[in-house]
Amino acid sequence: MTQQSSTPDGLVIVDKPSGFTSHDVVAKMRGIARTRRVGHAGTLDPMATGVLVLGVERATKLLGHLALTEKEYLGTIRLGQDTVTDDAEGEIITSADASAVTRDAVDAGVAALSGKIMQVPSKVSAIKIDGKRSYARVRGGEEFEIPARPVTVSSFQVYDLRAAVAENGTPVVDLVVSVVCSSGTYVRALARDLGAGLGVGGHLTALRRTRVGPYALDGARTLDQLQKELTVMPIAEAASAAFARWDVDEKRAQLLLNGVRLDMPAYDTAPVAAFDPSGRFLALLEEQHGKAKSLAVFG
Repeated sequence: MTQQSSTPDGLVIVDKPSGFTSHDVVAKMRGIARTRRVGHAGTLDPMATGVLVLGVERATKLLGHLALTEKEYLGTIRLGQDTVTDDAEGEIITSADASAVTRDAVDAGVAALSGKIMQVPSKVSAIKIDGKRSYARVRGGEEFEIPARPVTVSSFQVYDLRAAVAENGTPVVDLVVSVVCSSGTYVRALARDLGAGLGVGGHLTALRRTRVGPYALDGARTLDQLQKELTVMPIAEAASAAFARWDVDEKRAQLLLNGVRLDMPAYDTAPVAAFDPSGRFLALLEEQHGKAKSLAVFG
């Protein structure tokens, strides 16, 4: 990562504090970076902490493509209580004695929620139902159903299982878990569904995102750290970390920048980042019928 005097094009990997919305972090970064051109790649709930990827200046054009990448989390699930929001932010709606839940039962429940699954997102979420945010429908007292959608939970592991007593006296079980999942997966919905499958209810009590695609916590900075020293990952470095790389000669570089659809080698993943001989990041491309189609031009 590098620091420059004027605001460079690039990514800022923030370690988001609890209590901040993703929009709050963007607003704060606009002040720190002294530019309106700041956006984020995928939201993180206010309760959650950890990796939030921001784009500054021209790097905002990368964000829609980065939002689709895999995410990794550490969290705590409480078995024995359901909440309105499926996490600790919401009011408790049911309580059940979870003290008889066994490790084997938990492992079976976790296995059932791993792999390619159909998940019903949490009702208090930003998902749009018929053009209206789901959380707004909940606040308006509406009765509605959210359709299940396919998500991939490539890893769901339980590291610790602890008996505890909730504030209302209910015997509960707290699980320390890690989850690696596709974009659009709700970890709090996994907590809800695990508890439902075990017959005692469940919700998420803590969540920390440790990775978004190739960007992990070890490269993240807190807002206080960024206030003291704005640390920006240059756009070429960010693209090289996140996407397959196609190095082209100078002639092809000019043609790509002019929108010419060149013959393009096949890649296993899309999009592909094109670079000129000097290492300048030119464009994000996808292959269409053997030709390079520009998704966004940067060079």
